Formats: sequence, structure tokens, C-alpha cells
Amino acid sequence: MTPFRLAITGDFLNERGEDACGGLPLHELDAAQHIAYHVLRDQAPRPGDRDYWSRFYSLEVQPSHLKDLDGLILLRPWLKRGALEAARDRLVVVGRSGAGYDKVDVAACTDCDVALFNAPLALNHPTASTALLFMLALSKRLFEQDRVTRAGRWDKQADVLGDEILGRTLGIIGLGHSGRELVRLVAPFSMKVLGYSPHADATEARALGVELVSLEELLRRSDIVSIHARPRPENRRMIGAAQFALMKPAAYFVNIARGELVDEAALVEVLKNRRIAGAALDVFEHEPLPAGNPLIQLDNVILTPHWSASTSDVWKATGRAMVDGMLRAARGELPDNIVNRDVLSRPGFRAKLARFEENRRGTL
Repeated sequence: MTPFRLAITGDFLNERGEDACGGLPLHELDAAQHIAYHVLRDQAPRPGDRDYWSRFYSLEVQPSHLKDLDGLILLRPWLKRGALEAARDRLVVVGRSGAGYDKVDVAACTDCDVALFNAPLALNHPTASTALLFMLALSKRLFEQDRVTRAGRWDKQADVLGDEILGRTLGIIGLGHSGRELVRLVAPFSMKVLGYSPHADATEARALGVELVSLEELLRRSDIVSIHARPRPENRRMIGAAQFALMKPAAYFVNIARGELVDEAALVEVLKNRRIAGAALDVFEHEPLPAGNPLIQLDNVILTPHWSASTSDVWKATGRAMVDGMLRAARGELPDNIVNRDVLSRPGFRAKLARFEENRRGTL
């Protein structure tokens, strides 16, 4: 058999050195005699290291981490060209445990004959259900009612009167997997659904009951705007002061996609001035959200730590996808959901993957 050496980034662990969310089926890697794996523990939290949680989104895979590796399972750290180029002779596959891969240099993966795969479908429903949760919490004024109750101010009931989303107009920016799933989830609420998605298929949108419109029209007409766009360069700060100015004063804004899609300073201003009714955010321009960020002081915004879609079900699904992909690569087979499909025709990649074909006989 040909040994397959695998590393797992340390941010999967908790301070006790355990898989924090229990999603990786490591016992299957243990059972595969041709796979040797280890965790990059210098990227893991240590007891008492309070600073870790202010820097863990800026962790980066170093060339030394990839020395003598065939595979890497990646959670949050950046994976840049320099590290990939140092490992190009041996590294054959990287698994990104989640759907997004904006912190991975995809072009460098291809140039270095490395296949990048992800788990693109695991977060579709959790992301969409989070958007629906936010929509209901904002419209029902859930958190305001909670504060009134805790303060014993039952005389304030009328001040926190909520609304239904039934029959309202929902604007979805980005009709990818999670955007389409949100359309399905809101069907019982008889909402008018508008969509802005330059890459959407008009026929498919009509079949979903979505009216495709310009971004400006969507913002003007919607009672709730939910953003599901991908973090492409052209989408950076696609929602700013000019776009917020188009929204209704009674409208709500939801972002569970990426913080860089929104001009956060502009959003703070419209919320401070009650120019829109409120917002719910799971993502931010700078993460973790700095302690002095003005969003924290506002009472008309719901804030969650880029985690609302991360349920135990998601961790199991993404962990399953990562281990399955590595088991396949260790047998000289292609993982599912390869992002950079161009790599498949490159002789260097094919030669590296072919080294493990003999391991198939040991797994039959």
C-alpha cells in the first residue's frame, strides 16, 4: 500500500484538544491502514488563551504545515499561493469543510496540481432556515419583546407590537442554493418573492414563483431583503448608502452570506437614524466583531457570531463529506464536488492521484 498522509487544521478542536463539534468521523480514518493523519495543533485553542478567539479567523496555513502531506482538511484558515507552491510536488487534495472557499487561492490550487473540494449542499437548508428565523424574529420583534418582559414592563406591550410576514414582499439577492431553498421555505407564508441574480435562469425563476427584477427595484418594493449572494470581487459592498436609501422605512435587512457584501458603516447609519426598521446579521466586515463596533450598541439589529447556520446536523454532513473525500483520494479516486475542475486534465495532478490507485485493492 502507498501511505496517504493527511492533516486537519487545528481550529476543529476545543481547548481540551477534542473535536469541538464532533462532526468528523475520525474512526473511519483510523480504520484505513493506508492513511496516517494528524491535527495542526499550533492552530488549536489552548486553555487560557483568550486572544485565540480574536485571531482565529486570521489563521493561515504555512508551508511547514504542508510538508510531506498528500491531503489537507481545512476549516477556517487561509490557504495561500506560497504554501501551495511549497507543497506542489506531493499535495494532491484539499477539502474545505463547508460551502465557501473564499479564503483558498483556487487558481493557485490548480497551478499546483491540487484539487479543492467542498461540501456545497450541506449548508443550503441551514442557511435558508436561518434567514427565515431572522425574518420572523425581526417582524415579530422577538428580541424587543424579550427585553420588555425581562424588565417587567408589561405596560410596553403596545410599543413592541410586531407584524406578520404573511403576504409581504420578500427580496432575495442571489438565487443560488440557499436563495432557492428560502423560496421553498416561505411558500406557506404566501409571500411575493422578488429575486435579483444576474446569473439566474429566468425559466427556473418563474417555475419557483420568483419575479426577477433589478437590484434597485427589489430594494424599493421589498418588505424584507435577504442577501444570499456569493462573495465575488464584483459583489464587494454591493449594498451601500445608495442602496439602503431605496428601502422602505418599515423594511428589514438580513445578511447571512458574507460581511464584505455590505458597506457596514452605511448600514450602521441607516439603523441609527431609523431609516429602515431593523436588521439581522450573522456576518460582518471584520470577524470576530470588534468589541467597540457600533452595531453592538443598536437596539434594532440582531447579531449572531457567524454561527447560526452551524448546527450539529451541518457539522455531521460536512465532516462526512471531508472524510469521504479523503478516503476516495487515498484510493486514487476523485472526491465529489471538486471546485477547480480544470485541475482534472492536468498531468501533474493525475500523476499524483494515480500513486494511490493500488490502495483500492486493500479496501475491496
